[in-house]
Amino acid sequence: MREFVVEADGGSRGNPGPAGYGAAVIDPKTGETLAEAAEYIGVATNNVAEYKGLIAGLKAAKALDPDASVRVRMDSKLVVEQMSGRWKIKHPDMKPLAAEAARIFPSSQVTYEWIPREKNKHADRLANEAMDAGKKGKQWEPSRSTAALDARDAEAARVVGDATAGAAKARAALAGRGAADDAVAAPSAAAPTVGWGPADLGTPATFVLLRHGETPLTPEKRFSGSGGTDPSLSPAGQRQAEAVATALAARGTVQEIVSSPLKRCRETAETVATRLGLDVRIEDGLRETDFGAWEGLTFAEVQERYADDLSAWLASPKVAPTGGGESFATVARRVAATRDRLTERYAGRTVLLVTHVTPIKTLVRLALGAPPESLFRMELSAASISAVAYYGDGNASVRLLNDTSHLR
Repeated sequence: MREFVVEADGGSRGNPGPAGYGAAVIDPKTGETLAEAAEYIGVATNNVAEYKGLIAGLKAAKALDPDASVRVRMDSKLVVEQMSGRWKIKHPDMKPLAAEAARIFPSSQVTYEWIPREKNKHADRLANEAMDAGKKGKQWEPSRSTAALDARDAEAARVVGDATAGAAKARAALAGRGAADDAVAAPSAAAPTVGWGPADLGTPATFVLLRHGETPLTPEKRFSGSGGTDPSLSPAGQRQAEAVATALAARGTVQEIVSSPLKRCRETAETVATRLGLDVRIEDGLRETDFGAWEGLTFAEVQERYADDLSAWLASPKVAPTGGGESFATVARRVAATRDRLTERYAGRTVLLVTHVTPIKTLVRLALGAPPESLFRMELSAASISAVAYYGDGNASVRLLNDTSHLR
C-alpha cells in the first residue's frame, strides 16, 4: 500500500475575511511533492479555510491512489482533534465540511497529526499565494507555486522521521482552542467552596506564569498579538530568557513546561527547558489576543486611525479590535477553558506556563474574581513571573504578580 503525507492549511485575512487554502501531497520516503492544490475562496473564517484545505489535500491524494494510506499533518488543532474524533463538531459551518472530508477515504486509511505552524510552511505558502492571487482577481495556478522550492531538502528530512513517535508527541502537546464567541468566560462547573474548607486540600496545581522576553516591538509598546508578524526575541529578550532560566533552575520547583505556540514564547520556553532538562508542550489556548488591524501599531497610532473603535474597545470587553480581532471576552473564554484543562492534567504539579500579557492578566483576574476592567490596572513586564495556585475545592490563590527580581 502506498503512503502519502498530506499537509494542509487555510487562512483568512480578517477572520472572517478574504480567505484561501493550500495543500500538498508528499511522498514520505523521498520528500517529493506529488501534488499541490490551492484556491482563493472569498470571504470565510480561518476554520472554514483550513477544512477546505484538508478536503483539497485528501482529494488530491485520492486522485493519485485511492487505496493509499494517508497521514494528514496540520497546524490546526481544531481540525485535527475533530477529525480524529476526540472533539465534538458543534459549529454548523464545520459539520458539512468535516463530513465531506470523512467521505473521501475510509477512516481506516487516514490518520491525523498536529504540527507547529512553522513546520507547515509549504501549505501555508500555498494558502497565501491563493489569497494573494484572489486579491488581484486571479486564480492560483500550479505553475506559479514557489512553495515546492521551500519544501525540498529540509522538508524531506523532516517528513521522513518516525511517524509513530511524531504522532505521540503531537497528541501529548494537543489542547483545544476554546469556542470563539463574545461570551464572558464561564466559571468552572464545580462552584468554589465558601470559607476555609477542609483542613487538607492536597497539593494544588501551581501555574508559574512567565511572560516571554522582549521582542523588537516590546520597547516600542506596539500591539503584538497572535495576528501579527510573530516576532522572535530580541538580543535583550534572549538575555532575559537566560536570566529566567537561571532563576528557575535555582528554585528547582518547576516540573513541566507549557508554552504558547507563538515564536517569542517558544524561544523563551526552550531556553528555560534546556536549563531544566524538560520538554516543552505547546498549548494553543495560551496564545496572545489577535489585535486585528492594530497589530504592529502603537497606542497613539491606533488612537489616531481608529479613535472610535479604540474608545469602544476600552469601554467594553465584548468589543473586538478593528478588522476582526478578538475581544477580551473571547480571550477570557479561551483562557478559562485552557486553565480548566491544564489544572486537570497537572493536578498537584508545578507547571511553567510561558505566555503573554493578556492570558496572564486574565488568569490572575479570574483567580481574583475581578471585573474585566482590572486588565488595564495590572502591569506585566517582559520576562516577569507571576503565580497562581489552584486547589481541589475549586478555589484559586494568587501568589505572585510581575516579579522581575531575577532581571536586576
